Amino acid sequence: MNSNQLAFFVDTTKCINCKTCEIACKDINQAAQGQRLRKVRTIEGGDFPKVYVYNISMSCNHCEDPACVKVCPAKAYTKRAEDGLVIHNPERCIGCKYCTWACPYGAPQFSAVSGKVKKCNMCLENVKDGEQPACVAACPMRAIEMGKLSDFVSRPGATIAIRHIPSPDLTKPSSRYKVKPEAMKGGNL
Repeated sequence: MNSNQLAFFVDTTKCINCKTCEIACKDINQAAQGQRLRKVRTIEGGDFPKVYVYNISMSCNHCEDPACVKVCPAKAYTKRAEDGLVIHNPERCIGCKYCTWACPYGAPQFSAVSGKVKKCNMCLENVKDGEQPACVAACPMRAIEMGKLSDFVSRPGATIAIRHIPSPDLTKPSSRYKVKPEAMKGGNL
């Protein structure tokens, strides 16, 4: 693991599904209609009386082994050595959509208007200026944080192995989530 890897930490026990993070992300990135660079999903399951429901806010996980980087024929993606961010260069993008099919988390989003893909870059310009990413700053419940992955992995309840989310073995995502035990893969119901 890159010791400087930046990551998101999302406390799903605080998320109220207001989608303010989605809107802030869409606004700052001037995303086209239909592009959702950050998505809040409601996950529910179980059988009565042992049911569960939680909200999960997810964007690009800035994976250790990003599928988007591997499949892009135009080399429009790079994984930065200094902070581990997976960055998309729209100037190189040819709109083939291979990355949208390869990413198990649906992070790259194609725009029919521009004919190109966009994805979360963790508000790189904000971070350079010492500010928080738009989603972090906008969350009224303070459910999203940005920081070093090494600081998040040891937090109580921090996981990436979540029910109904693709296996972390695929790309080794950097984001971490705090979930109730029943939401964890292998959690007791």
